[in-house]
Amino acid sequence: MTVEAPSMASHEAPAPRRRRPAILAVDDEPAVLAAISRDLRSGFGERFRVLRAGSGDEALEILTELRRRGEPVALLVADQRMPGLSGTEYLKKARQLAPDAKRVLLTAYADTEAAIAAINEVALDYYLLKPWDPPEEQLYPVLEDLLTTWESGAALESGGVRVIGHRFSKDTHELRDFLARNRVPGRWLDVERDGEARELLTVLGTDAEHLPVALLEDGSVLERPTLLELAERLGIAVQPTQEHYDLVIVGGGPAGLAAAVYGASEGLKTVMIEREAPGGQAGQSSRIENYLGFPAGLSGSDLARRSTDQARRLGAELLTVQDAAGLRVEGAGRFIDLSGGGSLSANTVLVASGVAYRKMNAPGFDQFTGAGIYYGAAMTEARACADQHVVVIGGANSAGQAAVYFSGYAEKVTMLVRGDSLARSMSHYLIDQIAALPNIDVRTGASAVSADGEDGRLRTVTVRDAGGAESVEEVDACFVFIGASPRTDWLDGVVARDERGFILAGADVREAGWPLKRDPLVLETSVPGVFVAGDVRARSIKRVASAVGEGSMAVSLIHQYLADS
Repeated sequence: MTVEAPSMASHEAPAPRRRRPAILAVDDEPAVLAAISRDLRSGFGERFRVLRAGSGDEALEILTELRRRGEPVALLVADQRMPGLSGTEYLKKARQLAPDAKRVLLTAYADTEAAIAAINEVALDYYLLKPWDPPEEQLYPVLEDLLTTWESGAALESGGVRVIGHRFSKDTHELRDFLARNRVPGRWLDVERDGEARELLTVLGTDAEHLPVALLEDGSVLERPTLLELAERLGIAVQPTQEHYDLVIVGGGPAGLAAAVYGASEGLKTVMIEREAPGGQAGQSSRIENYLGFPAGLSGSDLARRSTDQARRLGAELLTVQDAAGLRVEGAGRFIDLSGGGSLSANTVLVASGVAYRKMNAPGFDQFTGAGIYYGAAMTEARACADQHVVVIGGANSAGQAAVYFSGYAEKVTMLVRGDSLARSMSHYLIDQIAALPNIDVRTGASAVSADGEDGRLRTVTVRDAGGAESVEEVDACFVFIGASPRTDWLDGVVARDERGFILAGADVREAGWPLKRDPLVLETSVPGVFVAGDVRARSIKRVASAVGEGSMAVSLIHQYLADS
């Protein structure tokens, strides 16, 4: 429902003008400090204030004052070899004062090992070898990338859409998660905690029955909007612009995004449809540490943002809040029926629809889904978990990444792992990180058998240990990672799948109704011209890098199919 917002000029004071975000450089050598400050001002002085300090202690004093004033800090640049506080020691303390700032270490070649160690110690974003001449090649590209990423994150928390609702409301959670995953700038106002939220509702004349409410920048108000309605009002593409495409990609995870990049760059008229937000399941990951080329790791959200920007720049069309409802084969044409109505016509189709987190079937879990129980990491809930008890169910990498991420906010994180060890299903680097965090409690041989609550929100989880004894744990939030199911129901009766629903391809479809004399291509399904890539493929390796590889490989095979057709 859309209503016009009454004039609020008499209720809102002009927003104070904020100073440019700060870049703080620290080095004990005056000549080096002068050089880095000069280059920072030359490259970024129009967008950022460049501050400098001659020691770690002096820099911490500056950061303390900036925090007191509420002024944003975008980037910290520090020399490693300094008397008193080393660069790593300084950045470790600075992280408490400016947790969202990007962190860069200046090092000599001999300090490379210390810089690599700092990646884990202080979540270092990059290290630069001295000297960095010419800055146009060695300094500016690196820092521009970091600052653009920082600006993207900062924009999400300032201005934009304001969402008013209850924290433990499923509808509100879905709205917040949609905005965050689609990187729409906005603010979340909890009607139970924020006086501003209650004041706005009074001015708008809206009661609790119509929550959640979205206040758009044009002044209009949406009461209990659907995701499709909100997307259309925000200008997020939900309808195709063409009648026919060379390639339709179903799914916007790493495989789908890679195919969109390569398809568009190689001249194919390409459209990608994604039911939720670009990035897929990987887009919800708090930190991907083992993706080639990112020594400091990167978040799934950042990977999705970079890939989406790249695909659009190269000419791919991306549709969000649309899902594939069916596949039709008519001669040489392939048609994808859309959940929002209508269909897409194409010469070829790539199915990269990925997987969905498997649901818990224990009593209470359905009841409190979205009201304290969440599937996937749900980054939108992280800050709300400050000083609370969070339970993470699962023992694979996604569960480990979530536990590490939430440990930075929650007072305690309890991991419930069915197996007798994390080593069976989790990467070694994550096991080491978890072991080093004192507020993560790993309980092996344990499982959740029920959930309960009151006032419409989760309050307790009953846990059964390896010996069969049960205990009731008071919890504030529970995040579930217990495996995944392929999103392939829409292909039932059309494309061959295995007994678990994963799509067969290549040699596996020869005995599954393959209709042509030629052999199927490596990633081709039982329907010629329909390909598959990523986690939804039977026998696939469930890694981001392999999904990206399959997505790009599929485009090469599609070219071959089109050339031979």
